[in-house]
Amino acid sequence: MIRAARRYAPFALAGLHAVTQYRSTIVLSAITAAAATALQVFLWREVYVGGSAPAGLPFVHLTSYIVLAQILGLLHTNRIDELIAGEVYRGDIAVSLVRPVNYALSCLAVNLPTAAVSAVLAGVPVLAGFSLFASLPVPTAANLALFAVAVLLSVALAFQINFLVGLAAFVTTNTWGIRTIKNALVAFLAGQVIPLALFPADVVTLLRLLPFQGLIDSPLRLLLGGYGDWADAGRILAVQAGWVVLLTGVMSLAWRRSLRKVEVLGG
Repeated sequence: MIRAARRYAPFALAGLHAVTQYRSTIVLSAITAAAATALQVFLWREVYVGGSAPAGLPFVHLTSYIVLAQILGLLHTNRIDELIAGEVYRGDIAVSLVRPVNYALSCLAVNLPTAAVSAVLAGVPVLAGFSLFASLPVPTAANLALFAVAVLLSVALAFQINFLVGLAAFVTTNTWGIRTIKNALVAFLAGQVIPLALFPADVVTLLRLLPFQGLIDSPLRLLLGGYGDWADAGRILAVQAGWVVLLTGVMSLAWRRSLRKVEVLGG
């Protein structure tokens, strides 16, 4: 474990150095997250006040859900899909492949510090700002512990989904359109745009079987107490963990097949 940490530490330090060099990106992320959160809070507040309150998500938890969904969204923005696409397009993938490290883990090591720092430096001010204007419920210690485990699993899922999308670069020379569609689709299916609890019951049942709900919906359900009992909480984490294991196998298979398509020109 220590040997592996030493091997991937330079990649993590490089990612951390990059994010500290482009501090304006963090400021823009904070402004964007604050604006998106405010827009959603005001919109849903009008829905609750102006008509019949939707079932499935109490109004007292609505603001917390929306704010934390934006912060989790920042944590999941690891840009691994963009990194892989860029390396394949430029031919830098040839250099990455000869390094004595696991390519997927090196990508994770580079991008995880960037996402974590952005989520903390951009997300904490947003959370603090909204806590001044809204009465955010304080979660229990048990829910915080469940949330911490779910967040770790959600980070793994976000990495795996983005890594698989990045592998599309081995097939097509331009993945911008694929990444754009992925970002919109994942945000919707994860519950970042509309909380999944507000969907019809049959739709919710289906969406909560997909891996995307493990990014936003599952962690926030556990944090806000949106589960029945400990067995229900365990099932939520089990679905997340099951998808992490399954996507690990899919990643391995897709990576081996992608390597067969590598073509690097030049000397």
